[in-house]
Amino acid sequence: MPKIKITRWLCSTALTTAIAVSLAACQNITTENTTNTNINLKKSAPLTVERIYKEGEFSSDYISRLRWLADGSGYTIVEKSAKTKTDEKGKEISIGRDIVVYNPETLQRSVLISAQQLTPKGTEKPLAIDNYTWSDDRQKLLIYTNSKKVWRSNSRGDYWLLDIKTNKLMQLGGKKPLESSLMFAKFSPDASKVAYVVADNIYVEDLANNKVSQLTFDAGDGKINGLFDWVYEEEFTIKDGFRWSPDGEKIAYWQLDTSGSKDFIMINNTDELYPTITKFPYPKVGETNALPKVGVVNLTTTKTIWANLPNNSRDMYIPRMNWSGNSQQILVQHVNRKQDTNILYLANANTGDVTPVMTEQEETFLDFFDDARWLNQGNSFLWTSERSGWRHVFNITRDGKTALNLTEGDFDVISIQTIDEENGWLYYIASPENVAQRYLYRSKLDGSLSNQRVTPEEFAGTNSYQMSADGQWAIHSHSTFSQPTQKRLVKIEGHQTKHMMMDNKVLIDKLAELPKTDHEFFQVTAQDGVVLDGYIIRPADFDPKKKYPIIFYVYGESWGQTVTDSWRGNAAMWDQMLTEQGYIIASIDNRGTRTPKGREWRKSIYGAVGVLSSRDQSDALTAMANRWDYIDTDHVAIWGHSGGGSMTLNMMFRYPEQYHVGISLAPVPDQRLYDSIYQERYSGLLADFAEGYKQGSPITHAKNLQGKLLLIHGTGDDNVHYQGSERLINELVKHNRQFDFMSYPNRSHGLYEGSGTTLHIKTMMTNYFNTHLKL
Repeated sequence: MPKIKITRWLCSTALTTAIAVSLAACQNITTENTTNTNINLKKSAPLTVERIYKEGEFSSDYISRLRWLADGSGYTIVEKSAKTKTDEKGKEISIGRDIVVYNPETLQRSVLISAQQLTPKGTEKPLAIDNYTWSDDRQKLLIYTNSKKVWRSNSRGDYWLLDIKTNKLMQLGGKKPLESSLMFAKFSPDASKVAYVVADNIYVEDLANNKVSQLTFDAGDGKINGLFDWVYEEEFTIKDGFRWSPDGEKIAYWQLDTSGSKDFIMINNTDELYPTITKFPYPKVGETNALPKVGVVNLTTTKTIWANLPNNSRDMYIPRMNWSGNSQQILVQHVNRKQDTNILYLANANTGDVTPVMTEQEETFLDFFDDARWLNQGNSFLWTSERSGWRHVFNITRDGKTALNLTEGDFDVISIQTIDEENGWLYYIASPENVAQRYLYRSKLDGSLSNQRVTPEEFAGTNSYQMSADGQWAIHSHSTFSQPTQKRLVKIEGHQTKHMMMDNKVLIDKLAELPKTDHEFFQVTAQDGVVLDGYIIRPADFDPKKKYPIIFYVYGESWGQTVTDSWRGNAAMWDQMLTEQGYIIASIDNRGTRTPKGREWRKSIYGAVGVLSSRDQSDALTAMANRWDYIDTDHVAIWGHSGGGSMTLNMMFRYPEQYHVGISLAPVPDQRLYDSIYQERYSGLLADFAEGYKQGSPITHAKNLQGKLLLIHGTGDDNVHYQGSERLINELVKHNRQFDFMSYPNRSHGLYEGSGTTLHIKTMMTNYFNTHLKL
């Protein structure tokens, strides 16, 4: 059996909006096996915040940086080098990390790139591998290292090229590139060149002679080329702003003119003797957006041809663009500010002339933007749409006139996994029978067979797949609410397990020592008959004749789902710790959440975010109390982060008779303070829905606070600004509403930076519940 590199991740559970913990916020500790070095505690020893968040006793295993080769012949992993050196204390240590390849059929392992090959001339230390990319012919390797954070991700760093034939390692970016100055470097289709962004302009480097040519020249005064401003990156989930043409002779790219957008300013009071300032364009609700453009630059002439999009302005968006199966046209998606209309244009790369292909339109909003996936040499493309009332994948002819639904049925396609065009299969994730779970399905690209389940019944729960490009192999991840993630190498045809890659045995054995809590997925009905999904966790020593205080974990906004049959890491351990201390834990997904329950479910909250959703939460609590009389309705708490922080405030302010203790982390108290793309998408344009903004914003109802509220925010939050909590504080003070408050200097939206931050937050939250909620 081959030796697989396992990495342990100690993760903050208060990172995002209730979806998944970001690996960017994790502190990793690397081992070569799954042996847990922590001292074994006595069976059934009480769980503590320190055991979970300081000692990392329940950290999960993780497979590091796995990539499938383009032809599906193997997968690569970054592993510690077998070669060692002796340190100053006489200890043998690895000299660095190798990139190794495994044959999926035989599991044979071989070193593709050694740490020695990644050691620059004149140095002793090999490059740290933040990321790596192969050329299609596997004769060149692009290494990304020394990366620096830009907003939420490390997207600026150094790039090195290793030529496999010559074994030559060289840094890209010219003779003396500035440290960590390159962004989004990628090979041309024939791997003869690499293009990248430096200082908001696009450059291309010829790998034969290392000649660097500048392709755009107008960056500055707010103009940026080949990358995006804060709001595009955050809300359209797009960072890399340029695309090579298939023939490698042109590059299509975005240009944003942010000069009309007002800057948001953040102050750092702690890192220097005097305060320092960070400012960046951030369009809030109703404010001026960046002007987007898409152009195609010819590498020979360095001339850009701009797409002549009709009525383009600062009140339009271009969330996606890609080459349309050839090097003559790009497909541009042009979306209005209201985000209810997306017009697809084919733009001529040589003239800029555009031809409309089709229009995607909703009465409320479009909230799913993805690249068209071109098939049959550009004669058709795959497109995700909710035009049927459910999210499905359509095969659409190039002219947009014929659309074939490949996944028809009363369910949502959650995500496309891969396309095996050679064998005619579309692979995707869905769960038609249970919205809390996830399974792999496939349909024929010609529509002759639909919705064939690939994941076997034995893997009930949540499944994800890292598939090879040819659709033949995958790394299959499986977990449930009570079982940590396990990873298997599977052959897709017949879902044949070839190898258990990560069994998480140490963690599973440690969980087996703990008292068994009782969890249940359930449904309740809102006052208008809509069915809401939830889960409830009861203590191991649960007595139905007793009364128990209950703590709700909430998100409730349009970007996440909390009620999932999946392992939740340290969040699950903290919940179990709370049940040991005598609490019941629960969560409800209200209308508007990203639950795969169809278009009507997700879009019913349009124009009044926070109003219907908070009523659903209240209705769920009422229904639960009527069903289970062991819930102590005089001791009800609720907490959440980001959108969940906003929902916590809404429940404490709008339903103060039901909710008695609340902890709100990084909330949006006033929706007018949030960014234009997200808030206007779901709340509508301010001029049309001013009353909805008012009623949906927690700050409007702050005077109603009766219970105990703990408000937490990071002063360095570039996403949900500290400004909102300060405004809420003023409103609470105005009405003499007493509350507790904790600010974390310079922490971002995830509230994880800084030594001891996560432990401090979780300790404070635990103490707050124990002080104000316990019977």
